[in-house]
Amino acid sequence: MEENLGIQLFEDKKIRTAWDEQREEWYFSIVDVVGVLSDSPNPNNYWKVLKKRLKDEGNQSVTNCNQLKLKSPKDGKKYLTDVADTEQLLRIIQSVPSPKAEPFKMWLASVGRERIEETIDPELTIDRALATYLKKGYSRDWINQRLQAIQVRKELTDEWDNHGVQKGVEYAILTDEITKAWSGMNTREYKSLKGLKKESLRDNMSTLELVLNMLAEATTTEFSREENPQSFNESRQLAKKGGAVAGNARKEIEATTGKCVITQKTAEDFTKPKLIDSLIEDISSDK
Repeated sequence: MEENLGIQLFEDKKIRTAWDEQREEWYFSIVDVVGVLSDSPNPNNYWKVLKKRLKDEGNQSVTNCNQLKLKSPKDGKKYLTDVADTEQLLRIIQSVPSPKAEPFKMWLASVGRERIEETIDPELTIDRALATYLKKGYSRDWINQRLQAIQVRKELTDEWDNHGVQKGVEYAILTDEITKAWSGMNTREYKSLKGLKKESLRDNMSTLELVLNMLAEATTTEFSREENPQSFNESRQLAKKGGAVAGNARKEIEATTGKCVITQKTAEDFTKPKLIDSLIEDISSDK
């Protein structure tokens, strides 16, 4: 578990965090967040009272709350501290009666409304994705490729669903096979190369990386339609086979250009404003 004391979420206050490499999940010190939002002189006691109230209300977010040893900013020693993942943290923020929490509550309500609207009219998902990528500073050429990549991925997952592949672990295994076959790395290794944690790998690919990833997934879809796999292992072999087609294309490109297709560049290199600035703008605009 990697601890990080420098993650800034609220104003200029630092929130203690820990990154779980296995789960690919950030965990946040709840008492730090509650302390900032409530301005309480005793955030530990404030959280103790709030925690009891939430438990009495049957709030599962608190019941399932984890504890990690985090370094105390007072004496530098590590103590067991209540932590929450992103979903749990947002649920807790909703329960804090503070003006500082209002922008987040309004943002959550807005996101919920948009998801309901997208269920009624799926085309809104594409429109909002386009608007979001433009706002973050991606070029229109990159955005076109990214939206096509979303469609290609959807066709692949539909094909997997048709053959009984289970969402979650099995999806992840097949995706790893495709990624490794064309890039030489599994998804986690690829993200590590780019210095990513929770961020989307595809959102941090160059146009060429995106195109090759699309080729790998589209080819896997086509192979699956032609060969009609009857088991997970058969789908796994087709994932390797489809990825290898794009892998060969990558090797030919690298042999011709003399340059490596796989790059350490991330979204910050492909966009005008930094992504974190865009996120702050999103939240601020809902105030």
